[in-house]
Amino acid sequence: MIDIRFVRENPEAVRESQRRRGASEQLVDELLAADEARRSALLAFETARAAQNELSRSIGKASKEDRPAILAQAKQKKQEVDDLDKAAKAADAAYTEANRAIDNVVLPGVPAGGEDDFTVLRHVGDIREFDFEPKDHLDVATGLDALDMERGTKVSGSRFYYLKGVGARLELALLTMAADVAEANGFTLMITPTLVNPDIMSGTGFLGAHSDEIYYLPADDQYLVGTSEVALAGYHKDEILDLSGGPRRYAGWSSCYRREAGSYGKDTRGIIRVHQFNKVEMFVYCRMEDSIVEHNRLLKLEEQMLAKVELPYRVINTAAGDLGSSAAQKYDCEAWLPTQNRFMEVTSTSNCTTYQARRLGIREKFEGENAAAATLNGTLATTRWLVALFENHQQADGSLYIPEALRPYLGGKDHFDPVA
Repeated sequence: MIDIRFVRENPEAVRESQRRRGASEQLVDELLAADEARRSALLAFETARAAQNELSRSIGKASKEDRPAILAQAKQKKQEVDDLDKAAKAADAAYTEANRAIDNVVLPGVPAGGEDDFTVLRHVGDIREFDFEPKDHLDVATGLDALDMERGTKVSGSRFYYLKGVGARLELALLTMAADVAEANGFTLMITPTLVNPDIMSGTGFLGAHSDEIYYLPADDQYLVGTSEVALAGYHKDEILDLSGGPRRYAGWSSCYRREAGSYGKDTRGIIRVHQFNKVEMFVYCRMEDSIVEHNRLLKLEEQMLAKVELPYRVINTAAGDLGSSAAQKYDCEAWLPTQNRFMEVTSTSNCTTYQARRLGIREKFEGENAAAATLNGTLATTRWLVALFENHQQADGSLYIPEALRPYLGGKDHFDPVA
């Protein structure tokens, strides 16, 4: 949800956010009308209830002759109050629905437009010049006996796989290094639930336009998460946080599940788009005024990880129309894929301002008053990174170069040999 006081005071700013997202401006007017109706209905109810209370107090003071008439008035007033209470609750529900229909208000500097309208902030690292014809990640992994797509499909269907041998070790090394980086920078490491209740999934903003990407288990009325962001956002639901000592930072390690409903025909080869993967995700609760600093901090940590695995990449500022409903701004790091001659997203970090916290009832105490906290998230490592590692670090003889920072997690090995 968005701050209704901000909408009342800055309606044009919210309309501009809608325009930049390619969303309806009319929703802003509908929200303001619903807000006015809600406040009017609540005032009518509270005025009638005050009159009812005054009337009730007068019954004991009334004479015997006047009491029947006052009791009749009290009965009539009770019905009026009950009707106004129902009207106020209906108006409040309509207001909530109108508020939830509007995505988070984007921050200044977010480009307008859709998926292709991002701005590139910087390129980092040199794109490798191969003196041989590079193989794609699936062929490299197959040569190392690190990945089995065929049996993954046999057991679970398309877009499932087995990581095996050096593939499994490489993923564990990558995620463990990410966990170490997180802990070294003040994050509490957590193994999070991968099944969550509807109020948690809805509260994070994932049950909107892209809800078809989420696995739902109707027998249990629960959802499989596509990121540990969901469970970490729900961790402090309906709580008041003391952030006087600074932000609260968590790093969630979990398996993640996505239906990839909108990706038919895209990246069908290998493990670029799959239904199940593992990820270490950073999550921060902070004061709103600290959110931009924290956002830049998350991005810096993501870039530190990419430097450790020696991948060339670029950083983009995602356009408003390509943001999720909860994000006010999002930066992506995209690693270079030699065989596809393109960049591929490997990390994403979002500033969700107070949008998720309002929906989940998470507040922070500041100078004696409670205010909605800000939440942020960012990917520190995930299975998809293996795609870029296999492609960028392959050698002419079929072996795989191991970046120096990963070697302590792999018994000191500096390469993996292909299977004979």
